[in-house]
Amino acid sequence: MASLPTLAVVGATGAVGRVMCELLSSRKNVWGEIRLIASARSAGQTRMCRGEELTVQELTAEAFDGVDVAMFDVPDEVAAEWAPVAVARGAVVVDNSAAFRSDRDVPLVVPEINPEQVRNRPKGIIANPNCTTLAMIIAVAPLHREYGLRELVLASYQAVSGAGQAGVDTLHDQLSKVAGDRVLGSRPGNVRQAIGDDLGPFPAPIALNVVPWAGSLRDNGWSSEELKLRNESRKILGLPDLKVSATCVRVPVVTGHSVAVHAVFATEVDAEDAREALRNAPGVILVDDPAAGEFPMPIDAVGTDPSWVGRIRRSVDDPRALDLFVTGDNLRKGAALNTAQIAELLAAELHAAR
Repeated sequence: MASLPTLAVVGATGAVGRVMCELLSSRKNVWGEIRLIASARSAGQTRMCRGEELTVQELTAEAFDGVDVAMFDVPDEVAAEWAPVAVARGAVVVDNSAAFRSDRDVPLVVPEINPEQVRNRPKGIIANPNCTTLAMIIAVAPLHREYGLRELVLASYQAVSGAGQAGVDTLHDQLSKVAGDRVLGSRPGNVRQAIGDDLGPFPAPIALNVVPWAGSLRDNGWSSEELKLRNESRKILGLPDLKVSATCVRVPVVTGHSVAVHAVFATEVDAEDAREALRNAPGVILVDDPAAGEFPMPIDAVGTDPSWVGRIRRSVDDPRALDLFVTGDNLRKGAALNTAQIAELLAAELHAAR
């Protein structure tokens, strides 16, 4: 009997790394040895994974010896440096950072949409899409197959956990400062005064507020998060000329990115047919009964794997256009789960080869 492949989890002590360990404990076991790898300051810590207490190893070249697949969740610059090292040691890398997403020789994979691209990896690296893209594209792809997508206009509502643990801590800290004061938000500047200068990773207060900015500044006033939605949608769907316009907004939600989608197609669409396509789509939960107060919301999607989709309406101005709302857990399908699913495709490939 062929031995099971060895898996490395790089960035195992981070927020997404912890979710990866949870998923490895709950999903079908396709791995032999599992190695947890992190920075030198985290080395020596222990983490439960698949029912075992594993010791975290320091990120070194030797840590990848004998590893078949390495799941990376580290900052872009760390991934850019260490993913090629892991490949040189014989591993296939599944990277959750933005370091390789735009590389023509690195596929950008969503297993429900383009699993065949897993084999197209000349650099030995497979990229995981941005968490906001993932929540949205799972719902858009089945509609594209049905009607032929031509244009997307998007507005995101991104949770603070997308900015890491610092984002979550900042929201809770700010909420503790404003709790109970019912005057706050009713006068100019009084929320800023109550919160003070501790904005954490955000450019403005996030409690009692929404901030129309996520990411870093790019040309012509666009943010990096907005350009990711455009560029990654084009690459995943194989539509290099797809028109995409996005506005990314940070909201006071802990976990769960949401996207309001206006999609224009090549042919006339029907809202009920679209619901049926989404009802049968992998990775989608349809929640669409406004009369009963049933909508897709992050407070319900958090901790679950699918994208939750609803508010499906045909445009009143264009019979080729649909409007819908999508939400999903940005730490699960938006990061750890999609990475794990890609790694499982690689495990199946390795098992077949042995």
